[in-house]
Amino acid sequence: STRKESSAASDVYKRQLCQRPRFFHCNRDMLMTDGPLSRYRAKITNGELSHDPMQELCAEKLQSLKNALSNYEPATGSGGWRERFGLTRRRDEPTPPSGLYIYGEVGRGKSMLMDLFYETIDIEQKRRVHFHDFMQDVHNRMHRYRQQKKKDDADADPIPPIAKDLANDAWLLCFDEMQVTDITDAMILGRLFEHLFEHGVVIVTTSNRQPDDLYKDGLQRQNFLPFIEMIKQKLDVLELASATDYRMRNLTAADVFVYPISHDDALPKIDAMFTTLTEGARVTPDSLTVKGRKIEISAVGAGVAKFSFEELCTRPLGPGDYIALATHFHTIVIDFIPKLPDARRDWAKRFGTLIDAMYEHKTKLICAIECDPTEIYTDGDYSFEFQRTVSRMTEMRSQEYLDMAHLT
Repeated sequence: STRKESSAASDVYKRQLCQRPRFFHCNRDMLMTDGPLSRYRAKITNGELSHDPMQELCAEKLQSLKNALSNYEPATGSGGWRERFGLTRRRDEPTPPSGLYIYGEVGRGKSMLMDLFYETIDIEQKRRVHFHDFMQDVHNRMHRYRQQKKKDDADADPIPPIAKDLANDAWLLCFDEMQVTDITDAMILGRLFEHLFEHGVVIVTTSNRQPDDLYKDGLQRQNFLPFIEMIKQKLDVLELASATDYRMRNLTAADVFVYPISHDDALPKIDAMFTTLTEGARVTPDSLTVKGRKIEISAVGAGVAKFSFEELCTRPLGPGDYIALATHFHTIVIDFIPKLPDARRDWAKRFGTLIDAMYEHKTKLICAIECDPTEIYTDGDYSFEFQRTVSRMTEMRSQEYLDMAHLT
């Protein structure tokens, strides 16, 4: 099976290697300057990464785009083409290089490679953001715009001015984990991206889905199809079809649950596992907005979120919150799960609801536990129902479960 997967990945690599990038070709000397390719090769030399032909191809494409961007700057602002009353791009204005759409299964290194590109790109007006957070920002801007305009012009279209503001703030946008599940987002994206491209914005994005599978089976999807065609026209589409899930390569079924262990001993072990899972990506505190409420997250990187048990289960979170977390992150790390007092039925029930959401979406769980999982909650009046949680936890630490694809 592994041999077949490697062969298939090799075939994809050869096929994509023959596809000429739509940004300009760069010579060997240019490739060796500081950039995603040199950083990637340095990580291999230092033993941080193993060589992967698909990852190297992706690094080459990102390096080529970096070189193209060194000779490009959009004509935005007061002297921009839209303000010069022309409806088509003038001949003397720079043509933006094609961006890049990198897709593939989780753990293939998409975020890591995009971060290497972002860190080495010498552009002041750049922005790297999780796609979900970007859309939340867009919705917030639309709300503020409508509040300001409701007295003067309630029917004013917020998309053109918002796109202009976004382009003025950053003309290079790097999105992590593009996915579209909300009909409101789906209806906004086509017009928003059309205006962004008109302003000369260059986009690099990662996704677990190929463009044709975005918003798959969504309501009124026919209205979303022009956006997909625009993405395929404006971005160079690359499948990162590595046969290896690097995110889990050092984790086995025996590793994902650490127990029995004290709180103080658990933290360094869980931190080390989190570092392994985030594979060198930028890690920052973050938040996820669900129905207008923010869920604060201790640390996020490469699609992995780390929480304390208190953050997840002693606060008034509900099924919708846990489903949002389970779909948004492919792996959730809990730094320490205590043995629960009999009286804390509410904590046990929230933890069970969290496990149900993660199980249904094949979200991976990495955790430290004070006791054997069967002893987390044994004698309270929710203990019978909690046996289902223990059963699901047992399955979630199996190698078969770890090998399953995350369901968003």
